[in-house]
Amino acid sequence: MQIGAHVRDDDPFSAARERTAETVQFFLADPQSWKKPQPHPQAAQLADAGVGIYIHAPYVLNVASLNNRIRIPSRKTVAQHAAAAAETGARGLIVHGGHVRKGEEPAEGLANWRKLFQRQEDQGGFGVPLFIENTAGGEGAMARDLDVLARLWDEVADFGAGFCLDTCHAYAAGWDLAEAVERVRAITGRIDLVHLNNSRDEHGSQRDRHANVVGGEGTIDPDLLVEVAREAGAPVIVETPQDGQAADIEFLRSRLSAA
Repeated sequence: MQIGAHVRDDDPFSAARERTAETVQFFLADPQSWKKPQPHPQAAQLADAGVGIYIHAPYVLNVASLNNRIRIPSRKTVAQHAAAAAETGARGLIVHGGHVRKGEEPAEGLANWRKLFQRQEDQGGFGVPLFIENTAGGEGAMARDLDVLARLWDEVADFGAGFCLDTCHAYAAGWDLAEAVERVRAITGRIDLVHLNNSRDEHGSQRDRHANVVGGEGTIDPDLLVEVAREAGAPVIVETPQDGQAADIEFLRSRLSAA
């Protein structure tokens, strides 16, 4: 099992070396903008070092939105980031599930996810797999509650959509982490990546505030996070405060390698 971290995008190679990370995740553009991404200049260096790469899509994207001024540029930007991620040698592009606004019909947002894949399929598909990530809160969310996630998967499963399990988001959304892997797999049939994050807030808070796996302000038992990672059996990325990432990775590596 490869273990790594979300790192700064200006020098992911050095960040990986500092943390002894086997894989890294980073942005290819400002996460709060619609700026067109470019392939990362350290792609070959990371590949030569055997470091796996994942790219996170900008936070502003919302392909579920019923607002044309958000949904249409979101579709375009997802395709651009997938193409740049492919040129960077990434294994996947992580995209948040998105939401519809209060009073809007969630079914229409779910259908917009299907349309995203359908439109891109007509153009040859995405450059890398898309991993849809569960989210912590918000009304009308596509990937916060397991029952809505099941409806989303009815729309996207046939297109090969992947899934990224974020433990902080799941905990904040009120999921039982002891059952999370089993319940997600029953819906999606897969977990392609784990964002193994502790939470600064209590169970069910719907607040997305990450904490270090160990040694920080986390409210999740680190042993429970280890068991989630072990059961998922997928590559692990910690999206935790940077000062503690090396310790998080060391802790997880030692616990996950134990019999």
